[in-house]
Amino acid sequence: MAERPNPRKQGKSDVARAARLSVAPMMDWTDRHCRYLHRQLSSQTLLYSEMVTAPALVRGGAVHLLAFSAQEHPVALQLGGSDVDELAQAARLGEQAGYDQIDLNCGCPSDRVQSGAFGAVLMQSPGLVADCVAAMREAVNVEVTVKCRIGVDEQEPREALPAFLEAISNAGCGRVVIHARKAWLKGLSPKENRDVPPLDYALVTEMKRDFPDLHISINGGIASLDAAQALLAQGLDGVMIGRSAYHQPWDILADADRRIFGLERAPISPETAVRRMLPYIENHLTQGGRLNQVTRHMLGLFAGRPGARSWRRLLSEEASRDGAGLETIERGLAFISEAA
Repeated sequence: MAERPNPRKQGKSDVARAARLSVAPMMDWTDRHCRYLHRQLSSQTLLYSEMVTAPALVRGGAVHLLAFSAQEHPVALQLGGSDVDELAQAARLGEQAGYDQIDLNCGCPSDRVQSGAFGAVLMQSPGLVADCVAAMREAVNVEVTVKCRIGVDEQEPREALPAFLEAISNAGCGRVVIHARKAWLKGLSPKENRDVPPLDYALVTEMKRDFPDLHISINGGIASLDAAQALLAQGLDGVMIGRSAYHQPWDILADADRRIFGLERAPISPETAVRRMLPYIENHLTQGGRLNQVTRHMLGLFAGRPGARSWRRLLSEEASRDGAGLETIERGLAFISEAA
């Protein structure tokens, strides 16, 4: 297990500043090992947990899902749920675990989420979401935020989204991430919902003009720092990047501190990032973990560079073997060095 941090409260302004660039919460991807890697590349970017359901924490007692390293700060916990009291209890557990922010998922379109009456389906119940936000805010001192879509199914986004934002804003939510696509709960798979519905960046920027006091980040289809900077230049407060940050972490995050946050800091090399991961990986192995649990998040570190294919192949084939250790990573680095 990663170490449980001593809670280190960040001011709301600090977390909001970090939200200028964030890595999207992604199920089965943005676990604690992934976040630790991303933090080696950028000290400023806001990182998110995978979605953790409130019932799992409150009814199931699965507080082990909240474990993370103190070095991951600033880091947000994303919760899924629709029961007001349960979400308040889960938010409290997240704050006690040391998270800097608690986020309510109103954007995930998966069947499992729909059957639990939370995720994107909550776009149809802005009053309930407002009640959830209010209860969570009452329960914790850290900031409570919302991640949503522009609408679902037959909703007209230009009507549904402003009504939704007004409801959560009135409940005290000061920050929202908007995935600039509709979610089609009927007819599209979760994978298709990430690509098929058209992006409407213009609507999200329009919402920023209509809700100037609401901190609005945009998500969906953003694949480079150039694109992120262009959207920030349009007046948005933040940009959230998902799959590109995962599959090409160095390309997205290594120069983010300079380009997005204005720090005079040269990006570290992918090799340096790997070296920084070694003590963490060694500790993980000592605790009984397996090498591939960490290295599966590192496959794209050298994307587009000589030796990248050999690096990916080696880690994919050998890191899952019993007894695989740091020597496997050293061999991968040797491939990179030889190719260069």
